[in-house]
Amino acid sequence: MRIREVIAYLESLAPLSSQESYDNSGLIVGDANQEITSAIISLDCTEIILDEAIRKGANLIIAHHPIVFKGLKSFTGRNYVERTVIKAIKNDIAIYAIHTNLDNYLKGVNFEIGNRMGLQDLKILDPVKGKLMKLSVFCPTESSEEVRSALFEAGAGNIGNYSECSYNLEGTGTYKGDENSNPAYGEKGKRHQEDEVRIEVVLSKHIQSQVISKMLHAHPYEEVAYDLVALENTNKFEGAGMIGNLEKEMDSIDFLNHLKKVFQVDCIRHTKIVKSKIRKVAYCGGSGSFLLRKAMSKNADIYVTGDFKYHEFFDAEDKIIIADIGHYESEQYTKNLLHDILKKKFPKFALHLTEENTNPINYF
Repeated sequence: MRIREVIAYLESLAPLSSQESYDNSGLIVGDANQEITSAIISLDCTEIILDEAIRKGANLIIAHHPIVFKGLKSFTGRNYVERTVIKAIKNDIAIYAIHTNLDNYLKGVNFEIGNRMGLQDLKILDPVKGKLMKLSVFCPTESSEEVRSALFEAGAGNIGNYSECSYNLEGTGTYKGDENSNPAYGEKGKRHQEDEVRIEVVLSKHIQSQVISKMLHAHPYEEVAYDLVALENTNKFEGAGMIGNLEKEMDSIDFLNHLKKVFQVDCIRHTKIVKSKIRKVAYCGGSGSFLLRKAMSKNADIYVTGDFKYHEFFDAEDKIIIADIGHYESEQYTKNLLHDILKKKFPKFALHLTEENTNPINYF
């Protein structure tokens, strides 16, 4: 199997177009056409992960965090980023990162965290806008099913838990081809009238090219009339953070102890216990202080994340409990998520979960 096959599948779920503007997800080092011997999955890609890959004979590292965030102007080994890239190149090891695009994926990082906490009714906390398109295409009635099926096959027409969604309106189309035309129906030089169907489907912006390509291939007309319109609708199935409910409410201290057990932490930084019971839980893997207001607007009892700064804890204003469990700790199960995703798709693919702990923070 080649690296590009793994990349294509991961990006069909969490496309690069859904990563944040500051991010650098994707293939960072290596050739997409390279054959894979085996792969290591880790939260970070550092020198110790490269050493582990060398020991195990793996030539692909799939990491959550990109080793390169900013452009490198030299490769002298003066810092851990440059040393990691140099070692990867020297040993012909590819590095692939799937970061905020996996964070924003409905069944991604935060979905895994919510399941670990035992939450139900999981929903995106901060859904994205401007990522949906509407395609309208006019085609002969007798070809409408073939065109519709092509659209669905390309990924259009998916709305939440429903697939193959479309709106269809019957009407009449007219056209007259010139001497260079080759009309599927009627004769060139004569106006033709054809019973047509206007098919409308919603699609994500990142699959726009493949949907149009499939549609054009299935369409019988030489010149296809279609409209593609950007929608401002909120896509509630993509975005940052999540919110869900415990099956039964818990005492606040019991819930904090539950977090310590689930995420294997010895201590949690938290605000004043202003809620005696916990039922609605908002959370975000990694650095999630930017979503505190969203959590409060949803009337969450507690907000679980990492990397809160001192002054940001005051923003809770005694209306919600902030529980900072740590950046690494909140995202540590991302490697398990990626392992499960890839193993299900490629059952014979040799995958290793890293045995190294890359958390740079220690507690005494």
